[in-house]
Amino acid sequence: MHDFVMLFSYFGSHIDYMEGGNHTRSSEFLLLGFSEEPELQPFIFGLFLSMYLVTVLGNLLIILAVNSDSHLHTPMYFFLANLSFVDICVTSTTVPKMLVNIQTQRKVITYENCITQIYFFILFVVLDNFLLTVMAYDRFVAICHPLRYTVTMNPQFCELLVLVSWIMSVLNSLLQTLMVLRLSFCTEVEIPHFFCELNQMIQLAGSDTFLNDMVTCFTTVLLGGAPLAGVLYSYSKIVSSICGISSARGKYKAFSTCASHLSVVSLFYCTSLGVYLSSAVTQSSHSSATASVMYTVVTPMLNPFIYSLRNKDIKEALSVFFRGKP
Repeated sequence: MHDFVMLFSYFGSHIDYMEGGNHTRSSEFLLLGFSEEPELQPFIFGLFLSMYLVTVLGNLLIILAVNSDSHLHTPMYFFLANLSFVDICVTSTTVPKMLVNIQTQRKVITYENCITQIYFFILFVVLDNFLLTVMAYDRFVAICHPLRYTVTMNPQFCELLVLVSWIMSVLNSLLQTLMVLRLSFCTEVEIPHFFCELNQMIQLAGSDTFLNDMVTCFTTVLLGGAPLAGVLYSYSKIVSSICGISSARGKYKAFSTCASHLSVVSLFYCTSLGVYLSSAVTQSSHSSATASVMYTVVTPMLNPFIYSLRNKDIKEALSVFFRGKP
């Protein structure tokens, strides 16, 4: 981790030198969180600790079920296990630091840790987005082209899809983080959020942010809009294929194979789009911080419940693992 931060610092210093700027950076930032009222801190601590533990435990159970049951070694569950791992990483990037700050009654985060938090948060959120798109494509092939499913979604191709998702996420996160390193900040910076969020950091910068805004806008459209368009196209075809099925039982069976994923996709995109639309309409940073909890904490926590409660295979796999019988 130290080498990782030093690498960022080197690139940031090199950018400053190239621009001929005399940039000064604050060594520490203040994460204001949700409320400064002392009497609310124990409640906030307990609430987020509970949600974090449920998120980690629930997603670990999904990974355990997929890995332990050979019947679940299919493309759909392979992608689901990867999604569960990424959901754990998303919450682990933000929530533990907030809990430590509440427990120690200090709101400080160092510049290096803030940059590192930005990098990993962007990485895992974008990766989450890609995996949901890949899962939508998997359901599209399964329902619209069932005879070609085994050939198309072979293990090598599935691994390639995940690998490409990782590479694109890493490159995007690296670009966004390097762009933040070129910015300068005042000596005392208060971040009205519970973690170092990219847009908040850009708004608080004391230097010109035009290039950062352009890069952020371009990557959001490319890496956010394109996957969303892919998901919408896949499900438009899926709905069309399901409507073409003559029997009611066949329609129900086809829909049930993608109902859980559709619920997760709707939850992820509705909450994330809601956060950014609300932040564009209102200038309240605290409202934006509260709304961002939906897709950074609540959505990863609900995903295991959505998949396990509606999925007989997952429940049977966990039953076999813990009880030794179906």
